[in-house]
Amino acid sequence: MNVSLFHAFRQRATIATLARVVSSSVGQKIYANKSNRIEIPGTIFSDTIPPRSQRLINDYIYHVGGDPLSYKGILPPHFFPQWGFPLLAQTIASLPYDPIRILNGGVLYEVRKPLPSTEPLRLTAQLMNVDDNGRRIVFHQKLVTGTESAPEALIAEVRAILPLKGTKKSPILKKEKPKIHDNAQEIGRIHLNANAGLEFALLTGDFNPVHWIGVYARLSGFSNTILHGFSTMARAAEILVKNRLSGRANLLERFEAKFVKPLVLPNKVSIFIQENQIWVGHVQGGEPYLTGQFTIKEKNI
Repeated sequence: MNVSLFHAFRQRATIATLARVVSSSVGQKIYANKSNRIEIPGTIFSDTIPPRSQRLINDYIYHVGGDPLSYKGILPPHFFPQWGFPLLAQTIASLPYDPIRILNGGVLYEVRKPLPSTEPLRLTAQLMNVDDNGRRIVFHQKLVTGTESAPEALIAEVRAILPLKGTKKSPILKKEKPKIHDNAQEIGRIHLNANAGLEFALLTGDFNPVHWIGVYARLSGFSNTILHGFSTMARAAEILVKNRLSGRANLLERFEAKFVKPLVLPNKVSIFIQENQIWVGHVQGGEPYLTGQFTIKEKNI
């Protein structure tokens, strides 16, 4: 494993928050339509935290396939789960749902200004919406990150999904599965080892066991551990920066991703693009693990 175990000590805030959220949810039951009694939008939580360790930043960039020179003096925007997870967890901590079963359904981040890496981070997080259709509950959360010199520099919106158990299934129309466009261009490949989930957890603090404990993942219905959706997103963004933006990370100002299906480890996947669309998968015409869109600052690069 290439990532130092020492980074686990840098994730104390995230680990402590996860422990509190999980312990507070013990014994709580999940009810359909519970969201009817949830105040939307929710309470705004805020915090100011110290600058991130430069060693941690660099190791994270290398891990997701990037070059630290592309982020000289600034934070990678897709690194936001590392500092944002504790506050995002607080937005749903009081709700009567089991947090350990929540899955990442999608994410959008928008860079309004470069985020300085040497300044304390000012954060706000809020639960924006809850959608319960009796089969699953979708939580829409928003995280705003800034500094004194760059207020509200980064806006991130997270779509978390909680499948409901023991609910009566009503007939619904089956949606057509997304697929990688037949004419999409492959711009890079990613080789994922069996420890990719654990390494990402050490770097971000997201220690959900489905990503790094094989037995737990199999008991959860997967054939092995699965990669974090945030990791898939970050790797796709870095392939885009490296192979289409000549390493100029500041040109990628918006990235939106939907996580279509779990990416089981180990694995080898490709990144495909067509115009402003992006996919992570194996072949054109196949079902992707991630589908999304991106916006760059220049029209012609």
